[in-house]
Amino acid sequence: MTDLKNLDVTVIGNRELVTGLRLAGMSKFYLIDGEHDIAGQVKKALDELLEDKLTGIIILQEDYVQYVEDTVNRIRGSREPIPVIIEVPSKYGTKYPDVKAYYKAYIRKFIGFDVEL
Repeated sequence: MTDLKNLDVTVIGNRELVTGLRLAGMSKFYLIDGEHDIAGQVKKALDELLEDKLTGIIILQEDYVQYVEDTVNRIRGSREPIPVIIEVPSKYGTKYPDVKAYYKAYIRKFIGFDVEL
Protein backbone atom coordinates (compact mmCIF):
# COMPACT_ATOMS: atom_id res chain seq x y z
CA MET A 1 0.00 0.00 0.00
CA THR A 2 1.16 3.52 -0.79
CA ASP A 3 2.22 5.72 2.12
CA LEU A 4 -0.45 8.43 2.25
CA LYS A 5 2.04 10.97 3.59
CA ASN A 6 3.94 10.93 0.31
CA LEU A 7 1.02 11.48 -2.05
CA ASP A 8 0.86 14.64 -4.13
CA VAL A 9 -1.89 17.24 -4.27
CA THR A 10 -2.20 18.58 -7.80
CA VAL A 11 -4.34 21.15 -9.56
CA ILE A 12 -5.78 21.42 -13.07
CA GLY A 13 -7.02 24.94 -13.66
CA ASN A 14 -6.77 28.32 -15.31
CA ARG A 15 -4.11 30.90 -14.58
CA GLU A 16 -5.95 32.47 -11.61
CA LEU A 17 -6.57 29.17 -9.81
CA VAL A 18 -3.10 27.78 -10.46
CA THR A 19 -1.39 31.01 -9.43
CA GLY A 20 -3.39 31.21 -6.20
CA LEU A 21 -2.61 27.64 -5.23
CA ARG A 22 1.04 28.01 -6.17
CA LEU A 23 1.24 31.01 -3.84
CA ALA A 24 -0.23 28.73 -1.16
CA GLY A 25 2.63 26.28 -1.72
CA MET A 26 1.34 23.83 -4.31
CA SER A 27 4.11 22.72 -6.61
CA LYS A 28 2.42 20.24 -8.97
CA PHE A 29 -0.04 21.80 -11.41
CA TYR A 30 -1.40 21.76 -14.94
CA LEU A 31 -2.16 25.19 -16.35
CA ILE A 32 -4.97 25.18 -18.91
CA ASP A 33 -4.11 28.23 -20.93
CA GLY A 34 -5.77 29.87 -23.89
CA GLU A 35 -8.94 29.07 -25.77
CA HIS A 36 -7.46 26.43 -28.08
CA ASP A 37 -8.35 22.79 -27.37
CA ILE A 38 -9.26 23.19 -23.71
CA ALA A 39 -10.93 19.77 -23.70
CA GLY A 40 -7.78 18.11 -25.03
CA GLN A 41 -5.56 19.87 -22.50
CA VAL A 42 -7.79 18.85 -19.58
CA LYS A 43 -8.07 15.22 -20.76
CA LYS A 44 -4.31 14.95 -21.22
CA ALA A 45 -3.58 16.45 -17.79
CA LEU A 46 -6.07 14.18 -16.02
CA ASP A 47 -4.81 11.09 -17.84
CA GLU A 48 -1.23 11.88 -16.80
CA LEU A 49 -2.26 12.36 -13.18
CA LEU A 50 -4.24 9.12 -13.11
CA GLU A 51 -1.20 7.22 -14.36
CA ASP A 52 0.98 8.74 -11.62
CA LYS A 53 0.65 6.49 -8.56
CA LEU A 54 1.83 9.34 -6.30
CA THR A 55 -1.23 11.48 -7.05
CA GLY A 56 -3.49 11.56 -3.99
CA ILE A 57 -5.74 14.56 -4.58
CA ILE A 58 -6.63 16.23 -7.85
CA ILE A 59 -8.11 19.71 -7.58
CA LEU A 60 -10.06 20.23 -10.80
CA GLN A 61 -11.57 23.54 -11.78
CA GLU A 62 -15.34 23.12 -12.00
CA ASP A 63 -15.49 24.64 -15.50
CA TYR A 64 -13.37 21.78 -16.85
CA VAL A 65 -15.30 18.84 -15.41
CA GLN A 66 -17.58 18.81 -18.45
CA TYR A 67 -14.65 17.72 -20.63
CA VAL A 68 -13.76 14.71 -18.45
CA GLU A 69 -17.08 13.95 -16.78
CA ASP A 70 -17.05 10.26 -17.73
CA THR A 71 -13.58 9.77 -16.23
CA VAL A 72 -14.42 11.74 -13.08
CA ASN A 73 -17.60 9.69 -12.54
CA ARG A 74 -15.68 6.44 -13.08
CA ILE A 75 -13.04 7.45 -10.51
CA ARG A 76 -15.64 8.59 -7.98
CA GLY A 77 -17.63 5.39 -8.44
CA SER A 78 -14.68 3.05 -8.01
CA ARG A 79 -13.80 1.27 -4.78
CA GLU A 80 -10.29 2.76 -4.85
CA PRO A 81 -10.13 5.75 -2.49
CA ILE A 82 -7.23 7.36 -4.33
CA PRO A 83 -7.08 9.72 -6.11
CA VAL A 84 -9.73 12.00 -4.69
CA ILE A 85 -11.04 14.49 -7.25
CA ILE A 86 -12.26 17.77 -5.82
CA GLU A 87 -14.06 20.32 -7.97
CA VAL A 88 -13.47 23.97 -7.13
CA PRO A 89 -15.34 26.90 -8.64
CA SER A 90 -13.74 29.49 -10.85
CA LYS A 91 -13.71 33.19 -10.07
CA TYR A 92 -17.08 33.44 -11.82
CA GLY A 93 -18.84 31.29 -9.23
CA THR A 94 -20.13 27.75 -8.98
CA LYS A 95 -22.57 25.75 -11.07
CA TYR A 96 -24.18 24.22 -7.98
CA PRO A 97 -27.17 26.14 -6.58
CA ASP A 98 -26.40 25.01 -3.02
CA VAL A 99 -22.66 24.40 -2.87
CA LYS A 100 -22.73 23.61 0.85
CA ALA A 101 -25.22 20.78 0.28
CA TYR A 102 -23.17 19.50 -2.66
CA TYR A 103 -19.94 19.23 -0.67
CA LYS A 104 -21.73 17.83 2.36
CA ALA A 105 -23.23 15.04 0.20
CA TYR A 106 -19.84 14.44 -1.45
CA ILE A 107 -18.09 14.08 1.91
CA ARG A 108 -20.85 11.80 3.20
CA LYS A 109 -20.49 9.58 0.14
CA PHE A 110 -16.70 9.56 0.35
CA ILE A 111 -16.21 8.87 4.05
CA GLY A 112 -19.59 7.41 4.95
CA PHE A 113 -20.83 9.97 7.48
CA ASP A 114 -21.63 13.66 7.86
CA VAL A 115 -19.07 16.20 9.02
CA GLU A 116 -20.35 19.32 10.72
CA LEU A 117 -18.20 22.38 11.31
